[in-house]
Order: sequence, then C-alpha cells, then structure tokens
Amino acid sequence: MNGKILITARSFRKTEGPHKQILRDAGYELVDCPNEHPLAAAELAKWVADVDAAILGLDTVTDEVFAAAQRLRVISRYGVGVDAVDVAAANRHGVVVTITPGANSVAVAELAIALLMALARSIPYHDRVAKQGNWSRVQGMELAGATLGLVGLGRIGREVAQRAAALGMRVLAYDPFVTPENLGEARVELRALDDLLAASDAVSLHLPLTDATRNLIDARALARMKPTAYLINTARGGLVDEQALCDALVAKKLAGAACDVFVKEPPDASGLVALDNFIAAPHIGSATAQTTLKMGLMAAENALSVLRGERPAGVINPEVYDLE
Repeated sequence: MNGKILITARSFRKTEGPHKQILRDAGYELVDCPNEHPLAAAELAKWVADVDAAILGLDTVTDEVFAAAQRLRVISRYGVGVDAVDVAAANRHGVVVTITPGANSVAVAELAIALLMALARSIPYHDRVAKQGNWSRVQGMELAGATLGLVGLGRIGREVAQRAAALGMRVLAYDPFVTPENLGEARVELRALDDLLAASDAVSLHLPLTDATRNLIDARALARMKPTAYLINTARGGLVDEQALCDALVAKKLAGAACDVFVKEPPDASGLVALDNFIAAPHIGSATAQTTLKMGLMAAENALSVLRGERPAGVINPEVYDLE
C-alpha cells in the first residue's frame, strides 16, 4: 500500500464506481468515516492522523485538523465551496486544497428550477392534502412571463438562466464580477442587487459564502422583494439571515421560500422549517447519480495528482506550491 486516503463525503463513500477504483488501483487504502453529517473540526481531527489525503464533504477543517495530521498532503473537496476550510492554515501546513468546479452545475441548477416550480404551484401542500383525502386547492403562478432574479452568475447561475429562459421567463442577474463585456451568451439583464430584488417574482441565490456575502439576504433585502415573490437558496446557508426570512414568511411579506442549504445542518425542526410556506431539502443539490460519478472522479483525480507531485486544475491555493 502507498498510504491511506480518508473519505467523509457521503455520496462518494456510499457509491461504488471508478472514483473509488482508481484510488485502490493506485495502491491506497480507503478509510471510510461512517458519518451521516458533516464533521466538526474536533471530530475530523481524530481521523486524519495517519492519512495522506482526505476527500471531504462539508466538514470543518481548521488549524486543529491540520495540526493533527502527520502525513496529510491534500484536502480534496467533493464540491466547490471552501468556506469550511481554513485555507491560510492549509498553507501554513503545506497542504494543497482542491475543488471540483463544474461537476455539479447541472444538478444544482435543475434542483433550483424544481424548487421554483414547487413553490409556484404549492406542490408540497397539494401533495399533503390529497393524501389526507382533502381536495382543497391553492392558486399558483405561471412561470412563463414571470421574472427570475439570479444573485450570482457563475456556472450554476448560467445553467439556471438557460433553463428559466426555456420556460419563457425574463431573467435578471446580479454578479459583481460579471460585466456586459464578459457576459457571453447568457440571456440575462444585468442589474444592481436592490433593483433585481424589487423587480423579480422569484430570486435564486448562486454565490459562494464569503465575509462579503454572509447574510446578504437580510431583513433589508427581503423588504425590497415583492410580497408575492419567492426565494430559493441552493448555494450556502449563510447567505440568508434565516431569522429574518422566517419573520418575513410569517408576516406574509414574502409568498414562500425554499432552501437546500442551512447555516446549521440539519436545521432545527422548529421555526423556519416548520412553516407551511417554506420548503426544506437536506442539501441534495449534487445528489444525482451522474454528479456523484463526475464529482467523485474529479475529487479522486485531484487527490492522486497532488500525491504524485502534480498540480491539478482544481487547486484553490496554488501559493502553497511556492511555499514548498
């Protein structure tokens, strides 16, 4: 055996396929962590002492984790977000951090559209009452002709824009890094954030979580939205002030919301999640068979590349190579 690779990413771990086989073929022992939720730093630190690489989900990686790892050379994120990884600490310990950009774009975009449709036609409510033997109906909203506002126009945002346009929706977008010059073929109208919130019948979030974007959708932002509008978040829970969203939904200042991501996962069953005009999903954005294989292969190849002394395309801290 060449060494050990820790795997905490749940769908990677639970699905057999070439993403696991290439690691075994390279001579590595796979260490499966039987976690059902992302690990806190103290928990993860117990697993990393003698591994050469770690393929992680949304686990918290702090200096404590790196200090406990005697042989760790790479954190290969099974996904694209690194808000739970202390990249500065990774640099100090000489650990490469990689992501899998683009692998889950279609899956997350399709989920965002699915949640929008579920909100627009009150599908969870109608499912519930029909199964109870009732036949009450809530009037819905047609998406054709409605306006969708995208906050973030990266890979996933552009996939959502394409699908929304196919449904006959007008698409607005806010992204501080996108200008008319680099908009490309995206069929969207660029707007300032406040203008987008005020004009949209539904708003879908597709931004990374950073200090600048944390609680971007707060009470003030929600007050800008139409009382008939919907909010969808398939990006990161910290983008939304969850108490402010709960208050807006209770006061009927917003028609409905759907989240696949939360500040705390799983979220508390009371409050926001208990509301009839709120749809909750357990972070299923990338949970498709196709994405599991794509992300799994990319995460495995990233780890192996680093272990071979190479620099994979998914590195987010290339400065660590200079430090070495």
